[in-house]
Amino acid sequence: MSLAVIDYGAGNLPNVVRALQNIGAPLTVTSDPAVVAAAQAIVLPGVGATRDTMESLAKSGLAPAIQSAIRSDVPFLGICVGMQVLLDDSLEFGLHPCLGMVTGTVRRFPDSPTYKVPQIGWNEVYVTEPFSQHSLYDGIPSGTDFYFVHSYFCDVIDTTLIAGTTEYVTAFPSVIIRGNLVAAQFHPEKSGSMGLRFLRNFVRNIAHIECEPKHV
Repeated sequence: MSLAVIDYGAGNLPNVVRALQNIGAPLTVTSDPAVVAAAQAIVLPGVGATRDTMESLAKSGLAPAIQSAIRSDVPFLGICVGMQVLLDDSLEFGLHPCLGMVTGTVRRFPDSPTYKVPQIGWNEVYVTEPFSQHSLYDGIPSGTDFYFVHSYFCDVIDTTLIAGTTEYVTAFPSVIIRGNLVAAQFHPEKSGSMGLRFLRNFVRNIAHIECEPKHV
């Protein structure tokens, strides 16, 4: 079986697919809830707004398939908005419910005279304890730069899930891990060799899917 990459119209889907192909991951791009339900592992890319994303996931029937897979501990990677929609709700364009897989709320960065919002560019991800030896970080030192594009961040209530933090206006969770659930606020597909390593670590070490030997 292969990795299911969910297609709900997200603009970064082609870049995520190319990055996964670069590391040799076998994958299927799908908008079919039945394929998602049967997948060995799932990747949910995302750009844009949580409200639009949730409307698309609900209309396509993908939302319950994602929720069921996460509850069954199927390896799952959410990227950027794909991380944000895991929370209970979001304040982007008015309060609205999200998938409710992680307790918390998606909030906009506070106004600041010294920071521009959205955050666009490279920033450090600092690994939190007890995740410093986690297989997701194989070959990725704490403080590694990854590429971010976002105005909203995840205010996660259960801090034991926070596996990486980043500072921009405020400190915020940039990686969360709970069992086989992984999510990143940054874009690994735009983060060069360390981004590819992050994806490979998820595919190999968490999803236990063999990658064809390539560049990473």
